[in-house]
Amino acid sequence: MLDFGCGSGILALAALKLGAARATGIDNDPQALTATADNAERNGVTIATFLPQDAPAGCYPVVVANILAAALDALAETLAARTAPGGRLAMSGILAGQEEALLARFAPWFDALQVAREDDWVRLDGIRNQAAVAA
Repeated sequence: MLDFGCGSGILALAALKLGAARATGIDNDPQALTATADNAERNGVTIATFLPQDAPAGCYPVVVANILAAALDALAETLAARTAPGGRLAMSGILAGQEEALLARFAPWFDALQVAREDDWVRLDGIRNQAAVAA
């Protein structure tokens, strides 16, 4: 799985604890990568961490991103490219009212886009479609 904008690595750490075979964290903040590696070590797991420009190419069956809507919008193509065909993308850090624009932005690459709300926060998730990959 890929935790894009990993911060402290909590999503990657949770995924590993819940059974993910491997986890990768990408963040543009070197301190976030240090925090992720430290948290992984404390919990007895390994999370490969990279700055965006240093991350190896590849797709993941699960991609999560808990970052603000503007960043998600800017990263749409990158997140789509990192999600394997048939893979799942989950995005959070979105304020209520911002979801419609993001649904439209991600629709070319993802099917079954869904919205979940809790108080003023929104999570979007979907499945990477095959047609956009082949195009």
